[in-house]
Amino acid sequence: MGFLKFRTFDIMNINQYLDATYLKTAIQAGISEEENQQNVANLLEETLLYEYKLVMIRAKYITFAKQFLKENNSETLVGTVIGFHEGNYSLQTKLDEAKKAIELGADELDFVINYEEFKKGNINLIKEEVLQGTKLCLENNKIVKWIIEVAALTANEICDISKLIKEIVLENFGIEAAKKVFVKSSTGFYNTEHNLPNGATFETMKLIVENAKPLQIKAAGGVRDYETALKMITLRVDRIGTSSSKEICTHTTSQSSNY
Repeated sequence: MGFLKFRTFDIMNINQYLDATYLKTAIQAGISEEENQQNVANLLEETLLYEYKLVMIRAKYITFAKQFLKENNSETLVGTVIGFHEGNYSLQTKLDEAKKAIELGADELDFVINYEEFKKGNINLIKEEVLQGTKLCLENNKIVKWIIEVAALTANEICDISKLIKEIVLENFGIEAAKKVFVKSSTGFYNTEHNLPNGATFETMKLIVENAKPLQIKAAGGVRDYETALKMITLRVDRIGTSSSKEICTHTTSQSSNY
């Protein structure tokens, strides 16, 4: 009975798990800047209909999005990305990006962790990045998410980096910070070979959940339909980043190529 009640609750409220996402630049989309901003505007209009938890956009559109949502009395939050999408920017560059995003009014900041340095064993750099980025966000009452880019990591590395982030957060900020810090699977922009998944899979999300809880968990990259989203929730994922939010809410099929 408890499981059935859980499923019913999530079916009714799945929009509140969704970070509706549009992160392409005009160049990546192959369109003009005006057309790209219109894509952001379209997402915001859609948000008024489906009441997503958050819209995830590039920092340059934060002011535009905040004003639009305020004028329309929407409670949807605004998030942006830091160090996107390669993650190999210096710590200072990431902190500067984050400070600017906070000044613009972002509610949540999704940092791409320097996963390549993690793979090389540069653990001290990763510790400092997580420590300083989390500190900045928590001091400003913002949610912080750490994107680990699962497609670039082995199963063991996914476990290790998830556990490392958890340990840094709990040791430095305490259990009360766990509800404000996420481990997130992917950027959705990582190039894989042989058409392998470049984002969240059930297997990778299980590993993150097992090693990062009690931190929050976000599945991003490749979640394009209602059934996949619901299964992610049953795996104890707390948020889903997707460019297919409308399709998930309406149970239709998405043609989106990435998250």
